[in-house]
Amino acid sequence: MTDPKEHDTPRKPRTMLRRILSHHELATLLLLLHSPIDVSAKPEIPMLQEAGLVEPITSEAGDVRFRLTDDGNAILRGLGLR
Repeated sequence: MTDPKEHDTPRKPRTMLRRILSHHELATLLLLLHSPIDVSAKPEIPMLQEAGLVEPITSEAGDVRFRLTDDGNAILRGLGLR
C-alpha cells in the first residue's frame, strides 16, 4: 500500500536542462546570440545540439552552421542577455 502523503507532495517542475552548462558551453551560446557559427568552430556544439539548445542550418551554398533554438534563447533570457 502506498503512503497517502506521497501524493500530497508537490512535484518539482521539470527543467529544460538535465545538467549544468560549462563555461565553454555558455560562451558558445553567447557567440550564437548574434549570428550562426560554423559547425567546426567550437567543440561544444555536439553537446549543445544533444541538449536541444542549438540546431543546424544549411546555407544555399551548402555550408552547415548552427544557431540557437528557442530553448537556447530561453537560457540566455534566463541570464538576462536577451
